[in-house]
Amino acid sequence: MDDVTPAPLRQRPDLHVATSGEFAGWRTFSRDSFESNNGPFWHRLEEDGRVRCAFRVEKKHLNGMGNVHGGCFMTFADYCLFAIAAPLLDGHGITVGFACEFLDAAREGERVECDGEILRAGGSLIFLRGILSSGQRPLFSFSGTIKRVKRRTPAAANDAG
Repeated sequence: MDDVTPAPLRQRPDLHVATSGEFAGWRTFSRDSFESNNGPFWHRLEEDGRVRCAFRVEKKHLNGMGNVHGGCFMTFADYCLFAIAAPLLDGHGITVGFACEFLDAAREGERVECDGEILRAGGSLIFLRGILSSGQRPLFSFSGTIKRVKRRTPAAANDAG
C-alpha cells in the first residue's frame, strides 16, 4: 500500500531557516552547492500540510532575452521535488525521472511559487508533480520521480564492484 501521509518537516542539520526579509521563517537546503549558487530557493510547510516553495527572480536567473532561464526553472522544480517529498523521504534520494513543459516566461522581480503534490509513494520510489506560477499565471509544469537511496560506505561500494 502506498504511504502518502506526510509527516511534519523534521529538523535537519542541512536546513537553513531565514530570520529576516521576504522569506523569514522559510527553509532552504544548505547541502547542495549547485542549488545554493543558483537560488536561493525556499520552502515552508503550510497550515494545510502542503509544502510551498518559492524564489524571487534576480538578474542571475535570466537568459539573454531577459526571461527566467529554462535551466533555472528546471533546477527550482528539482528542488521542489525534494522539498515536497521531504516529509516522506527519510534519508537520501536521487531524481530518476523528470518531465516538464514551459508555459510562460517570468521576468526579474517576479516571485515564482510552486504548488505540488505527491502522487504515489512506494518502498523505493516517490512520484510527484507540480506547477510553477507567478501570481495566477502558470509558468511551468513538471513531474518527477525520486528514488530513495542508502549511502554506501566506501568498503561496501568496493565489495559491490
